[in-house]
Amino acid sequence: MIRKIGVMIIHAGDLSVLSVITELETIAPVVAVQGNVEEDEVMLKLPIKREIVVGHCRIGMVHILGDSRDQVRLARQEFPSARCVVFGHSHIPYNQEHGEQLLFNPGSATDRRRQPRCSIGLLYVDDEAQSVRGEVIWL
Repeated sequence: MIRKIGVMIIHAGDLSVLSVITELETIAPVVAVQGNVEEDEVMLKLPIKREIVVGHCRIGMVHILGDSRDQVRLARQEFPSARCVVFGHSHIPYNQEHGEQLLFNPGSATDRRRQPRCSIGLLYVDDEAQSVRGEVIWL
């Protein structure tokens, strides 16, 4: 069986400069939201939050999703119909199902903060199985 595989880069903010999108677009199409350390040109071009649909899966995107105690509540409040919410800010990877919603923070490819290594994430959207799952990749 041949399965359709699509690739896109979902960036949850802290690009700093708009040229990061241009560089990433040489790899795959990019969908992004602004972070909290952006230059003005990034803030003018990118929204604070957005929703996209990949196959059957509605994905919410935001940089800051509150502190860890409020993330589940805020994800449901900000993105009530999203199957997955991708967020950043803490640079700490997080990949956890909460009821019918996956909360996913891939960490950071450039700033490991308190983590042992930098990381990126992969989201797998399977239309046939009607599922989505996240995977953190340590660099």
